[in-house]
Amino acid sequence: MKVLIVLNDPPYGTERVYNGLRLAINLLTKQEQVELQIFLMGDAAGAAKSGQITPNGYYNVERMLSSAIRKGGEVSVCGTCMDARGLTEADLLDGARRSTMDILGEMTVNADKVLVF
Repeated sequence: MKVLIVLNDPPYGTERVYNGLRLAINLLTKQEQVELQIFLMGDAAGAAKSGQITPNGYYNVERMLSSAIRKGGEVSVCGTCMDARGLTEADLLDGARRSTMDILGEMTVNADKVLVF
């Protein structure tokens, strides 16, 4: 089954990105036949920034995204959203890639399930 998770909220301040990534990692860990794509748009583009430092005991979305990538998930970041936030491809964590609305459209049409956080 092909699953697309679209994240919109900022990486910190709400728990939507955190919960979306918890679900993504769970699907990649527990469900053998899941192909997972994560698309970050709006303020969620900041979730893919490398070098995040969070207080001890606090979740870190960079580490969560890296875990999803290591488990076979794909992470795409809206290029327009990156530009609006001053992010470059060099700012992205390893394995995340700049993307477009055209690609998101293709991902949406090809997915069996689309979840939006």
